Amino acid sequence: MPNFVLGMNAKLYHGAAGGSAATELTNVRNVTLNLEAGEADVTTRANLGWRATAPTLRECSVDFEMVWDPEDAGFTAIKNAFLTNGLIALKVLDQANGQGPDGDFSITSFTRSEELEEALTVSVTAKLAVFRSWVEGT
Repeated sequence: MPNFVLGMNAKLYHGAAGGSAATELTNVRNVTLNLEAGEADVTTRANLGWRATAPTLRECSVDFEMVWDPEDAGFTAIKNAFLTNGLIALKVLDQANGQGPDGDFSITSFTRSEELEEALTVSVTAKLAVFRSWVEGT
């Protein structure tokens, strides 16, 4: 058995803010989970001329693309969260029953693309507002 996970097997779930993100968003493609930490310079003279860095506050954002489908409930939930400046629960897992962040997110970008020979799509950026947990198998 190969020791890797294919992107097509990853899962993105949504739900009402403050609650469980239990409904799979199936109208998504090209999901990118961005996890970063700020940096603090903790250099001292004792470090023999080398800069020392310590991680500080962590950040989480998710970028993904959806086909423009106003009949899709997940699309509508994401659009409404953007239009109302509301939060939406998202859980970004590497596979079914996998691992990843679970929390409430703000939709900070909802950009429609209208390419001539493609379906209309929307590029979405969601940024973590409330961290609930790092899921390790559900």
